[in-house]
Amino acid sequence: MSDIRTVTVLGTGVLGSQIAYQAAYSGFAVTAYDINDAAIEAAAKRFAGLAETYKAEVAGAADEKADAALRNLTLTSTLADAVADADIVIEAVPENLEIKRDTYAKLAELAPAKTIFATNSSTLLPSDMVGFTGRPERFLAMHFANRIWVHNIAEVMGTPATDPAVVQTVLEFGAEIGMVPVEIKKEKAGYLLNSLLVPFLSAAGELLVDGIAEPVDIDNTWRISTGAPMGPFQIYDMVGLTTAYNVSANGGPKQREFAALIKERYIDQGKLGMSTGEGFYTYPAK
Repeated sequence: MSDIRTVTVLGTGVLGSQIAYQAAYSGFAVTAYDINDAAIEAAAKRFAGLAETYKAEVAGAADEKADAALRNLTLTSTLADAVADADIVIEAVPENLEIKRDTYAKLAELAPAKTIFATNSSTLLPSDMVGFTGRPERFLAMHFANRIWVHNIAEVMGTPATDPAVVQTVLEFGAEIGMVPVEIKKEKAGYLLNSLLVPFLSAAGELLVDGIAEPVDIDNTWRISTGAPMGPFQIYDMVGLTTAYNVSANGGPKQREFAALIKERYIDQGKLGMSTGEGFYTYPAK
């Protein structure tokens, strides 16, 4: 059993809110932080939606437990309050190195010495950020998949400077919040999941920008031919097109072209994927 009792999640977007709610659902006291009151208001609605989703989709998720998770959550837009007594801070801010650098510089000053820092970055190596943290021995990556109540893998990856005892603590914590923790023994961009997923999604993006086929036909080809439940553009919508843009904008020429396409056709039109009801596909209002 780990010695983690208090959890702070920075960022209440699609995945950040899921991480916070899952930890709260597992009985932890969780503080969810975002940058302003408007983001906090949106997060409160997202958490309420997650409670209803858990009631509908999680086996044995009694209404009482799902509602209790909401009571375990504290929302704030004041960073100092968010991290004042945190045993672990899980960072899920946008996939942008400058934003992460600024976040960790502030965290290093505000968080107590006991706090473990864990980044949920999908594409950046923890070594890219470790120099900003002020505590390299207590910093690592802990990566979650979207819809974590179903896809409950937690990939834990340290840097050469990470204390092995911290890695073990985070692995134990992962199990305590209902994840299947997997230790990544060497730093690898994309961990295991995205090392497999990103090339697949990138190939789909290239097919689109080259005018080979439309998203629905690419998805149907993949799903019908392989029996997979989702095609690549359905996955893009689930992950969120802002994340897709941030990752693709840092890729090669074709990926940057794909990033420009989704920004112009979708993001600039407010079509961010499932979270907004429209992306490559349209989703019914709940």
